[in-house]
Amino acid sequence: MYLKWEEKTIDDFSEKNIESTYNNGYVFTRVGKGVMNQTRSLRIDLGKFELSSENKRVLKKAEDLELAVHPIPYQNYDWNIHKMGKDFYAKKFGDKTFSARKIKELITDEKKSNFNRLFVYTIPTVIPNPPAGGEESLSKKQTDRDPSSAKASLGMTKYVDYCICLETKNILHYCYPFYNLNVKIPNLGMGMMLKAVVWAEKNNKKYIYLGSAQRQTDTYKLQFAGLEWFDGKEWKKNLNELKKILAKNMG
Repeated sequence: MYLKWEEKTIDDFSEKNIESTYNNGYVFTRVGKGVMNQTRSLRIDLGKFELSSENKRVLKKAEDLELAVHPIPYQNYDWNIHKMGKDFYAKKFGDKTFSARKIKELITDEKKSNFNRLFVYTIPTVIPNPPAGGEESLSKKQTDRDPSSAKASLGMTKYVDYCICLETKNILHYCYPFYNLNVKIPNLGMGMMLKAVVWAEKNNKKYIYLGSAQRQTDTYKLQFAGLEWFDGKEWKKNLNELKKILAKNMG
């Protein structure tokens, strides 16, 4: 069950109103246009953020991970994207967690989606025996679209990962990440998140929101300098208090 204290639907989609509502602990959901839940939201105050030694170690392992930011609706959309997303969430959280139809809707239909950016991560990986034809047998458009097995030139395979996001002038909400679980790259999910944090900092955002803290498995989000959490009334910085709350929720 998703933790929510309050739910409301907004019809004012100005950046000022969105930022103000996020500041009150609400985040956009995938349920419907304008639907927001007040939850135990997490955010990083980027004015206080700096990379820790652990952050740097993860980024070092993810140094080949390239990030490009695209507007939603995403022009290069194809079925491989929602298949990857559905498979990712089913394996991580159970069947019917996130439908292929809903993933497609969030990325392609601005009338139904609360999100306006798709973070696209590419990982070029050398393969020892490239198939005959290689890049010559595929158009650039096909190569960019195939998230799991596109054949790139010079014996490269390009793996592609995604995160559905919201961006305003002052905030970034890193919301629904997914990637190919068959690609064995250490700390891939954390590498994607860190790349987004660094991007937000470089693009002069005040905060990056990282979703909610509901259970002990969410403690991986707590490793960032400048982290704050919403307790239902105000933003707090005491992470030990939050860890005690999460320890009671072992799911």
